[in-house]
Amino acid sequence: MTENINHFDIIIIGSGPAGFTAAIYAVRGGAGVALFGGVAPGGQLLYAAEIENFPGFPEPVAGAELMERMLKQAKSLGVRVFQEDALKADLKTAPFTILAGGNKKYTAGAVIIATGARARWLGLPSEQKYTGKGVSGCATCDGFFYRGKEVCVIGGGDTAAEDALFLAGFASKVYLVHRRDKLRACVRLQEKLNSNPKIEIIYDHAPVEIVGGEKVTGIILKNVKTGAARRLDLPGVFVAIGHAPETKLFGDQLKLDDGGYIIADERRQTSLKGVFAAGDVMDPHYKQAVVAAGSGCVAALEALKYLEEIKK
Repeated sequence: MTENINHFDIIIIGSGPAGFTAAIYAVRGGAGVALFGGVAPGGQLLYAAEIENFPGFPEPVAGAELMERMLKQAKSLGVRVFQEDALKADLKTAPFTILAGGNKKYTAGAVIIATGARARWLGLPSEQKYTGKGVSGCATCDGFFYRGKEVCVIGGGDTAAEDALFLAGFASKVYLVHRRDKLRACVRLQEKLNSNPKIEIIYDHAPVEIVGGEKVTGIILKNVKTGAARRLDLPGVFVAIGHAPETKLFGDQLKLDDGGYIIADERRQTSLKGVFAAGDVMDPHYKQAVVAAGSGCVAALEALKYLEEIKK
């Protein structure tokens, strides 16, 4: 760290697995590291009731507990964790400037963006009530818990089709609910859906309410053409209407792909030298904690290398 108390070698924006892993590797590499993680660090995993596929945990671990452990590990190694949001970022000139809560300015020689991507939700009040209690935005994260049970997937694109096919490997039956009379998924995925006896596609229906007690017990659908209501009794509702990468903080400073994800190379270098991206904010495909963590590791190692190169 330099004499300026608000200057760090590396600033990390985001506090999911990518952000914390980047912070851990960066500080162990000898850098002065600050991480801006918002009021409640942890990212999307805070809403995961149980995680069974993160290495090193033979018993299921709650998402909030896993992120709390990452937070403690980062702090114990010397990472300055600010539980406030980054409000503005100037990435066009180095040292890069971050404006955070209280309008304080922080500068850094390198920045790692790990702001993630949020699942697009339906916007139903009952959906929020049951998130983590039967409502999920990640089939690959939570599908295992519905072995032998009926579930439904909301959506009509490739993501929804892939989720339905994945869940059919666990569930006894999968309803794929789409508000239009045809799917947007590619032809090959539609062929797979139609040939799977466990999958039933319900066209022209939209969800209006998710019902239950402590956990989900069913979902009420409405036929968008007739207005008729239909109830499905089941314990699992998977929302698969896409993800939105959290990139609005960076405006037009970075190159994005057609889906709004930050474009980064295999070294996690973005279109601006010294600015790296890791995790779901640059990954439109996997949405897995362990993949994000690995991405954060790469970004940190490359940021350290970048700082060494500019010193020469």
